[in-house]
Order: sequence, then C-alpha cells, then structure tokens
Amino acid sequence: MKKYWSLGAAALLALTLAACNSGDEPKETNAESEKKVETSANENAAADTEKVISYLDTDYTFPNPVENIVAASLEAMEDAAALGVKPVGVLEIAGEIPKYLAEDLAGAALIGDKMKPNAEAILNLEPDAIIGTSKWNEDTLSQMNKIATTLPYSHISTNWKDNLLAFSQLVDKEAEAEKIIADYEKKAADAKIALGKAAADQEVLIIRVRGGVMNIYPAGVYLNPVLYEDLGLQVPAVLKEAEAQAELTLETLAEIDPDMIFLQFETSENTDAPNALKDLEANPIFANLTASKNGEVHVNTVAPLAQGGTAWSKVKFLDAAVEKLVK
Repeated sequence: MKKYWSLGAAALLALTLAACNSGDEPKETNAESEKKVETSANENAAADTEKVISYLDTDYTFPNPVENIVAASLEAMEDAAALGVKPVGVLEIAGEIPKYLAEDLAGAALIGDKMKPNAEAILNLEPDAIIGTSKWNEDTLSQMNKIATTLPYSHISTNWKDNLLAFSQLVDKEAEAEKIIADYEKKAADAKIALGKAAADQEVLIIRVRGGVMNIYPAGVYLNPVLYEDLGLQVPAVLKEAEAQAELTLETLAEIDPDMIFLQFETSENTDAPNALKDLEANPIFANLTASKNGEVHVNTVAPLAQGGTAWSKVKFLDAAVEKLVK
C-alpha cells in the first residue's frame, strides 16, 4: 500500500509542477494574435507597393510598379533606348528629342535642357521615378526629389553597369540588362584577342570638339574606357595627366602624333564655331599628323552626342572602334 501511495504522490507532484510551469507563460490573447497578423499583412502590403533599389551604396525607394519614368539625362535616355523602355518625358536638344535617340524615344514629352530641366513640365507628367544625373547641383536634385524619387545617374563611364542594372530593376528588365552586359564583355574580349600586339603598339586618341576647341578626357571618362580598359590599348601620356575635360592644343597633338584619332563633332556643341571641324581638318599641322596622312582620322564613328558612359554608347562605339582597329 505504501508503494502505491508513493507512486500516486509522485504523479500528483509532476502534474502540480507542470501546471505551475504552464502558468509562467501567459497565453496569447486573441487581440494580440490579430494584431500580429495585421502587422504582418501591413508589412507585406508595403513590400508590394514599394520598390527599393540599391545604387552606388545608397537605397532609393520607389512606388511599385514604376510606370511613368522621366529620363532627365542623356545617360538615362540612352539606357532607356538600350532596354527598350519608353519614358514619358525626355530632354530636348534644339527643341526636339536628340536625333540619334528620336526613333527609340518617340512620343515622349520634352522637359527642357540637360542642366536645368523644367520642373513644371515634369510635375505635369506625374512621374513614378526620375532618372537624372550626378552632374546636377544640389538645388536641382532637391527640386526633382520633391516631385518624385530621383536617381542621380552617374556620368562616370566606369559606372555603366551600375546604371543599367539600377534602371533595369526599376522596370523589371534585369534579364535584358544582364544579357547586354554579357554580350558586350564577350565581344570586347574577343576583339582584344584579335588586336593582339597591335593593342600595345598603336597610340589611339579620342578627341571631342566643343566650343570650337579640341578636348580630351581622362582614361576612365567618356568613350575612353572602351579603348584603354576593354580593348587594352595603351593610355597616351596626355590622358594620364588630365583630371577632367581638358583642352588639347594643336601643338600638343603634334607632339603626341597618334596613329589613329576618333574625332567627335556635334553642331549643337559648337554653335559659335560651326566651321571648327572643317578648319581643323584644313589646318597644316593637323593635316601633317600620322593619323591624317594614313587616313586614320575617323569622324563621328558614333553619334556625336553619345555620352560614352552608357550601355548604348559602349556597344555602338565598340563595334565602330573594332572595325577600324582590327585590320
């Protein structure tokens, strides 16, 4: 009898302890449970209506989906054309969509010039996103951000992939962007092999005539990375010294005496010197250059307004450069 009593007491003690332990953890009330469900639903709803893009170490929040895009920089306009996107608003050059992008961006409203777009015109388009430029000053960028979240697109050529991928995330075209990048890299790698020893022996220079004078850029700016990074050509010493766009005199050019020149001339950038290109080509110093005498001065191999640091510019210029370089 004592044995059974002991077992019964032990069982009773175990039940008592279990009851005490369960009392230490209060049950969740229906109200609390419903609040958790509601919070989770709100978080999911926010995720569905917002899109966060991480671009050059900064996060930008846009509505989801992004439908009305204002391309407020030539870089953004070129990437829009590359991705097959139709912005609702674009910049104008001489009162119209730049000719080299006119077909791809047909139907877009004009929003002013590249340095100070028309805020009222942009506001009337009710944009979900504005893609601007890192060239803007703080006042312009702030004004644009009051209208819609604005991505300050980098004008540095080496950021072209970041630009394209950010744009593609906005419009759900990541696969298209990745293919553009992969195709470009393969074509550049194949061309670099085809160039072989010529890549080390040739001195090639890109010159842009603006305001009636010749200009050069650092090796990592404008169209230069196509030649010096992607195709592996030697960097001319004069570019190593340049920190930004810099004027190039005829005397300095004669000292360099490049084997090949890619010369870019856009009429709208030379309104005060419309004959600058003809005058340059007729100049005895220029005519006596090795590139000139060998017929290796190539004018506007790509659209002269091409910005250089975009997928559109790089693809077009790579094709043109390879055609001239690979003999």
